[in-house]
Amino acid sequence: MRVMAIIAYDGSAFYGFQRQTSTPQTVTGQIEAALRQLQIDTQIIGSGRTDRGVHATGQVIHFDLPDYWQDLEKLRTILNRRLEAIQFRSLKQVHDNFHARFWAKRRRYRYLFSTEDISVFERNYIAHYPCDFDLTLLNRALTLFQGTHDFQAFHKTGSEIHTTVRTVYKAFAYPNKNRFIIVFEADGFLRSQVRMMVEAAMSCARSMSDLETLKAQIDAKSGAVTKLAPAQGLYLAKIHY
Repeated sequence: MRVMAIIAYDGSAFYGFQRQTSTPQTVTGQIEAALRQLQIDTQIIGSGRTDRGVHATGQVIHFDLPDYWQDLEKLRTILNRRLEAIQFRSLKQVHDNFHARFWAKRRRYRYLFSTEDISVFERNYIAHYPCDFDLTLLNRALTLFQGTHDFQAFHKTGSEIHTTVRTVYKAFAYPNKNRFIIVFEADGFLRSQVRMMVEAAMSCARSMSDLETLKAQIDAKSGAVTKLAPAQGLYLAKIHY
């Protein structure tokens, strides 16, 4: 029986989402270990990978269960008791062909940051940009990412991909009390693409770069900004199917 789960996790507790041979402390590794304790030997497939320190409020995974596991609410409760820094928000049966990654149509990320000092209790969850910035200019920069582009200048190498072309449907920023939130929604993202886009847009908003330079990078004519925004501000928020 194939099941789909929506999970949330505290990325500061893990070395990323994907399993690694060097450490069991990944989101996938911890879930698979918890399932093995229940005599469920299966592999976790996610809608996408998140880097070390990146959080999720709406990551989607799928895995297969033995037929005798019919009480999914009981399984969800057991897993939530056994896992630390990971929460199974929902768990349901899906079609045997369902694939968390390949069936996803859109992915939404949120980036949370502040220009004010951040308390010790929030440092793992909010990015800090200590300088003032122009919100209008930030949104103008983010708008440049919208549409279909070859984002070869906005990703880290090291992952097997067939193309660097992606379609960004939404890219905007807005204030939320004394914080700011940047939203990206696209058909998919390359490795570290969101963090690189945030940093490039913030460079424009802080007058450290300009829109013309950013557009040239988007058009793959230059690679001016390669720095990544801090991981702790990034959240995988929602997957659309």
